Amino acid sequence: MSESLDAELDRIFAARDRDAMAPTIAALEEIHARHPDHARVLYELAGAHDTAGDESAASALYPRALDAGLTGDIRRRCLLQYASTLRNLDRFDESLRVFADARDEFPEAVSLAVFEALSLHAAGQVHAAFAELLDVVAAHASETELDRYRASLRANADYLRDLDVAADGGA
Repeated sequence: MSESLDAELDRIFAARDRDAMAPTIAALEEIHARHPDHARVLYELAGAHDTAGDESAASALYPRALDAGLTGDIRRRCLLQYASTLRNLDRFDESLRVFADARDEFPEAVSLAVFEALSLHAAGQVHAAFAELLDVVAAHASETELDRYRASLRANADYLRDLDVAADGGA
């Protein structure tokens, strides 16, 4: 990516007003017209539509950004945002599939685990959602007084996860 395009995207993002996204979307649409297949342009445009509440437009752009070759941290963010958008569109199975793939690709990403828990909850897997959050807490327990309870947190997480499996008939 050219430095000037990067700088232009950074400038637009920094100037955005989350309560009035039309100017941001218009600026990004103009760049998109010049760079229709550019991964970061597609990602930023998807995110702008998402912020504006147009999840339908965002859900069409996120996969294009991923297919265009996003890498590293921006890819992780795109996967998280795409899966969350699918959740907001009540496309829970798709959301959970994207999160599963993202977690395989970025196993240490705490943000993916937390937002995956939201999708699990929305999909009616409340025990699994809470278990996921307990796993996050347990993973970071050494940073707090919770370190003493790490094994208990993980055991409770496993127990809760098993409740959803039992409720689904062992699936």
